[in-house]
Amino acid sequence: MPTYKVTYFPVKALGEPIRFLLSYGGVEFIDDRFDRANWPALKPTMPFGQVPVLEVDGKKINQSMAICRYLAKQFGLTGKDDWQNLEIDVAVDNINDLRTRLGAAHYEANEEAKKEKRKVADELVPFYLERLDAQVKKNGGYFVGGSLTWADIYFVAILDYLNFMATYDLVEKYPNLKQLKDKVLAIPSIKAWVDKRPDSEC
Repeated sequence: MPTYKVTYFPVKALGEPIRFLLSYGGVEFIDDRFDRANWPALKPTMPFGQVPVLEVDGKKINQSMAICRYLAKQFGLTGKDDWQNLEIDVAVDNINDLRTRLGAAHYEANEEAKKEKRKVADELVPFYLERLDAQVKKNGGYFVGGSLTWADIYFVAILDYLNFMATYDLVEKYPNLKQLKDKVLAIPSIKAWVDKRPDSEC
């Protein structure tokens, strides 16, 4: 069994889908949450100076989407064929487009620019959520193929971060997304992770 280590800031955000997938796979992993003050010293030791980083038997790899895709293959969370894998990638990319829109407003320092970006985000959020909700309804309660894939786990794992940037519960008015969230969080290995993980606001 390989040894796994996840290195990231002391938050959920982009590290959480990786932690969810490892938890789903039932493997032990080192959850290395470094103090933000130590980041300048750590940064040169990370591939491309980025986190999250996954270490597998001491080999470091960055790029959270590539890591998630790799772990999905290890733990049987990919599609039944190439077309389903394409649909999974598209679902995750659409979720990340939503994240990018929310992030553009959330991280903007200039107040005037922030208002404009927030306005754009507020218009686009329902556009994305309506379509994602309809997709889950059409696919029997999951994003793709009527069964659990890493797209479902990715969405639920990153939802706290999306809610934090949006400043409200994004899925409250979307029953299919809400049911999906409840289903994923009820998976025993994921529930066990959520129960024991450190508290953080996003």
